[in-house]
Amino acid sequence: MTDPRNALAIALFSEILTADQLVRNRLSRVMPKGMEISHFSVLNHLAHIEKERTPAQLAQTFHVTRGAMTNTLSRLETAGYVHIRPDWDDARRKMVGISRAGRLARDTALEGISPMVEELIGELGPDKVRAVLPILRELRGKLEQD
Repeated sequence: MTDPRNALAIALFSEILTADQLVRNRLSRVMPKGMEISHFSVLNHLAHIEKERTPAQLAQTFHVTRGAMTNTLSRLETAGYVHIRPDWDDARRKMVGISRAGRLARDTALEGISPMVEELIGELGPDKVRAVLPILRELRGKLEQD
């Protein structure tokens, strides 16, 4: 017989993973041509914090390897969406900032994403979304501790 705790954990993670895949598929369809979710995420983060970050800091923020972040940043730089410069205090490090074109690309992506997100929130109801957010944040916090 299956341990009820295991069944609960399996059901929880199955729902989270399936929802993640479905959201990614929907987002990919409404993103501007050539923009990936990882690109949007980095641009959105940089636009929100309004500060430069090192590639290592961005990798840590997004829970990816430095190599994966370097790849994403290289593509964003090629598209003209970020500026990557040497750190004036430590030449071994680089600093990444969002460009004007990057802000425009992020804003364009938001325009494409917003109707889909608003529709989902409308169908679920804002109260349900507000109720589940603290639980998801707590779950993320627990997972980040590893």
